[in-house]
Amino acid sequence: MRTHTVETDVRQRDAPSSAAAPPSAAAGEAPRQWHRGMTLLATISLFIGTRSAWTRAILDHPPAGAVISVCYAGILVCGVLALAVRSRRALVRVDAGVLVLAIALVLCGYWLTHGGTDEGVLTAQAANEIWHGRPVYGQAWPWLFGTATSGVTKTMSGGADLTYGYPPLTALIAAPVHAVLHSPAAATLVTTGTLIAGAVTLWLLLPSPWRSAATAVCLGFGILPGYARSGYPAILALALLVPVVVRWPATGAGGRLGHRGVLRGVCLGAACAAQQLAWFFAPFLLIGLHAVRRSELGARPASAVVARFAGVAALTWAGVNAYFAAQGFSAWLHGLLLPITQKAILHGQGLMGISYYFTAGSSRLDYYSYASMLLLAGLLAATVLFARRLGTAITVLPWLSFYLATRSQDGYFLMMTPLWLAAAATVPASWLAHAWQPRLPHLSGRRAKAAVAAALLVPALLCATVAAASPPPLRMTLTPRIGGRTHSTVTAVTVRAVNTTGTALAPHFASRVGQGASNWWTITSGPATLAPHSSAVYVVRPAGGHHFLPHGRRRMYLIAVTGTPMTISNARIEAAG
Repeated sequence: MRTHTVETDVRQRDAPSSAAAPPSAAAGEAPRQWHRGMTLLATISLFIGTRSAWTRAILDHPPAGAVISVCYAGILVCGVLALAVRSRRALVRVDAGVLVLAIALVLCGYWLTHGGTDEGVLTAQAANEIWHGRPVYGQAWPWLFGTATSGVTKTMSGGADLTYGYPPLTALIAAPVHAVLHSPAAATLVTTGTLIAGAVTLWLLLPSPWRSAATAVCLGFGILPGYARSGYPAILALALLVPVVVRWPATGAGGRLGHRGVLRGVCLGAACAAQQLAWFFAPFLLIGLHAVRRSELGARPASAVVARFAGVAALTWAGVNAYFAAQGFSAWLHGLLLPITQKAILHGQGLMGISYYFTAGSSRLDYYSYASMLLLAGLLAATVLFARRLGTAITVLPWLSFYLATRSQDGYFLMMTPLWLAAAATVPASWLAHAWQPRLPHLSGRRAKAAVAAALLVPALLCATVAAASPPPLRMTLTPRIGGRTHSTVTAVTVRAVNTTGTALAPHFASRVGQGASNWWTITSGPATLAPHSSAVYVVRPAGGHHFLPHGRRRMYLIAVTGTPMTISNARIEAAG
C-alpha cells in the first residue's frame, strides 16, 4: 500500500548514515546534526519570557521563582547535552528533558498569571451557568468586563459584545472545575492543561528528530502558553486537531476508517465544538482526504469513506451541541455565529490596517469581509484543482483568508502553528504525488495552471482594493478642548462632520493611540443620524471626562465608525499651536 511504503521511506531517510558516524559511535547510532540543531533550538526557546516570569515570581511567589531558577540550570545542562551526547537514544532522552522543563515553566507561568482575559472570564461564566443548569447563549454578562485584564470586543454599531460567542465544549469541560475553583482560573486551567496535553501528544506522534520542534512551537516560545493562560477556547481545538493532522493522508486507507480513523473523526468534531477556527480547517482536510483516497480507491469508494469520516465528526459535534440547541435554538445558533456576524471593530495586522492606520478611512469596509470570504472560496477551489501541490499546505491555507478580514489579529494565524509542524514532519510531498485532480481541458502547461490559480484569487483582491481605495465617508474637522496644568488633556472635541456619501450614517466616536480603540466617547451634542450629503456639528467627550494627549512621536486620532454600512473615518487630534 502506498501509505505504508511512504512511511517506510520516511523512516529510512531519517535513519542516520553509518558513513557519517564518528568512529567512537556505534554504527547507525550517532544522531544527525540537524536533530541536534532541533534540540538546541528548543532548548534556547525556553529562555524566551523566562526572565520576566522569574522577576515576578521572586517578588510575589518565591517558591515559583526557585523552580524557575532550577529550570535555568536544566536549560544549560540540556544545551550541553544536546551537543555532547553520542547516540540517538541519548539525544531522544535530552528531547524528553527539554519537554519536561518546558512543562515546568508553563506551570510556573500559570501559577503566576491565571486570571484570564475576556475569553477566559466568558468561558468561566459559561461553565458556571452550565453547572447550575442555566442558559449560556444569548445572556449578557456586563459585570465580567470591569477589570483591566478583561477587555471587551466593541462593535461597529457603538456597542460591545457581552455574551458567550464560542461553541460549548471548553465551557463543558470547565464546568466541574469551576464548581471547585469558583473563578476564571477554572477556564485557564482547562486551556493550559489541554495545551500541555496537546504538546505531549504531538511530541509522541512525531518522528524522534522532530520532537523538540514540537516542544518549541507549543511551549517554548511563550506565545501559546500566553493564550492558554488567557483562557482561549482555540487552545482546546488545537490540541484536538493534533491527532487529526498527524499523517492525515492515512485516514481511510484501503477504504476503511478503522479505530484510528474513527478517533480522528471524533477529534475533528470535538475541535469544531470547541472553537470556530476548526471550522475553517475542516473543508480543506476533507478535500485533501478525498483527493488521496480517490487516487487509491476510485470516485465512489473514496466519497463513501470520506463521508463516513465527516459523519463521525458531524455526529460528535452534534452530540456536544445538542443540549444547548434544545435550550434555545435561536440563541445557540446566534452565539456560534457571533464572531462572524457581530461586526466587531477593526483590529489586527492584516490588510484592513490600510484603512485603519494609514489612510483617513474607508466607506466600504464590508468589502474586506467579501474579500476574505472570496479568498477562502478561491483557496478551497485551488486545493481541489491542485491537490498534489497544495495538499501538504492545508494546515496553513485556511488562515490566509483572515489576512483580508476586518478582524485579522495574529492570534488567528499563530494559534494553529503546531499543526503546520505536524504536517511538515509527517506528510511528505510524495504522499500526495498521485492524488486525484480534476482534468482541466487545454490547461496542461505551468503557465496555464498559474493563470487559473491567479484567476481564483482575483475576485478577493479586487474586493480588497475597493475597500482600501474607498475614501472615508465623513470629512471631519476637529477642534479639541485642551485642559490641565500642562495643557495635555483633552476634555472634549468639537467635530464638524460632512457626510460625503448617499447613505444616512449613525456615527459612533472613539479615540486611538496606536492599534487599539478606546471606550466609546459620549456624544453630548449632534444628531444621532447624519443625512446623505449633509453636515453637522458634534461635541464628543472621552470616557471618564478626559484623555491625555500622547507625547513624542505618538499620535492620537479620533475615529468615527458606523455598523451598517461598515465605515470608518479617521482624523488626528492636535493641540492648537
